[in-house]
Amino acid sequence: MSITQSLSTPLSSSSSTFLAPSTFNPSRSQVTLPVKSLGVCKCIAAPQEADTAYKTKVSRNGNIAKLQAGYLFPEIARRRNAHLLKYPDAKVISLGIGDTTEPIPDAITSAMSKRSHALSTVEGYSGYGAEQGEKPLRSAIASTFYRDLGIEDDDIFVSDGAKCDISRLQIVFGSKIKMAVQDPSYPAYVDSSVIMGQTGYYQKDVEKFANIEYMRCNPENGFFPDLSSISRPDIIFFCSPNNPTGAAATREQLTQLVKFAKDNGSIIIFDSAYAMYISGDNPRSIFEIPGAKEVALEVSSFSKYAGFTGVRLGWTVIPKQLLFSDGFPVAKDFNRIVCTCFNGASNISQAGGLACLSPDGLKAMQDVIGFYKENTNIIVETFDSLGFKVYGGKDAPYVWVHFPGRNSWDVFAEILEKTHVVTTPGSGFGPGGEGFVRVSAFGHRENVLEACRRFKELYK
Repeated sequence: MSITQSLSTPLSSSSSTFLAPSTFNPSRSQVTLPVKSLGVCKCIAAPQEADTAYKTKVSRNGNIAKLQAGYLFPEIARRRNAHLLKYPDAKVISLGIGDTTEPIPDAITSAMSKRSHALSTVEGYSGYGAEQGEKPLRSAIASTFYRDLGIEDDDIFVSDGAKCDISRLQIVFGSKIKMAVQDPSYPAYVDSSVIMGQTGYYQKDVEKFANIEYMRCNPENGFFPDLSSISRPDIIFFCSPNNPTGAAATREQLTQLVKFAKDNGSIIIFDSAYAMYISGDNPRSIFEIPGAKEVALEVSSFSKYAGFTGVRLGWTVIPKQLLFSDGFPVAKDFNRIVCTCFNGASNISQAGGLACLSPDGLKAMQDVIGFYKENTNIIVETFDSLGFKVYGGKDAPYVWVHFPGRNSWDVFAEILEKTHVVTTPGSGFGPGGEGFVRVSAFGHRENVLEACRRFKELYK
């Protein structure tokens, strides 16, 4: 396959990609970016020819074989690398994968450094820690994010990130459950459900997996699903502020969601990984809603607050009131999974997390979040000025741009080809994302400004 063909092949769409000659002159760019080799990632589900004639007698996991293509973000990285092969002198700016770019504040890294150096002493050395997390950090998370919400220290499980906990939770709930998910939404929810065996096969005509309830969230319904049209699910994945749309659910909407879960005996997995980006009065935790502790658990992360995407630290909150149909506590089963599959988060990472929640650390995180929110304002104003309908950007570090009537992978390819800027195609988040592109605000300021200049040149 040629590089051009590689760039124009969507994950699950047969439509062609627009690759018109570029009108953008890279030599005009004022930004010099180091090109970091990510390697070519071939994360595809289709069978590959073996290099040898010998084969084992072990059958492939049929659930993984259901997946349609590579996981979204490695696929974007692959296309970025292919673009760099085609344009080796291009100054590529990445506003696609939601990876943080600004340095971790010194108030946080100094604590990790101190803990790291202490490990070289007899007094400071520690080996295996509690699988559930160190008690001081669990207490700090409870008092910082869940004060007066009835969440106790031992309701909190510290982990190596919310994404990892999503998969561990799938193990807890098993293969026999029916899942509902916002459409569009973070692709790990659906992919982990497929791998776990909760779904049927992919239905190409509707671009959905059987046995998943896709809850359409779009501008017409205020990015909150019509719950009256949804058949009963066992598990509801709900992210607020949402990735990718950037929409934060209101108190009234989350009250409806909790009531819906209680009426149907469902459990909500509430992803609050972007809660600190919320500007107004919308809830930052599902546990702000009365009755939520009986029907919900919550996953969150330091990744987008403190730049911990590489450090890896998150947490899950499972209240004691959350019970299975036989009365057994969900937290006890999650604890068993954690003890079996996980030896606890890095003690160095946990030292950093504790520093994040100190007065200096909290201020430093707020400053970094404020910086990224300024980036979102720049991106929103740019697309507004070009006449696009733009959503998000207020309560999340993502801007959701509408390209009506267009295939989102086509738009992704057009932007990459003509401006050398990486975005994320909306359909990668589900069929409800078709016609949209997500632009991430995670970037150095000069790169965001340069990308916006290129957008204006392309779409003026």
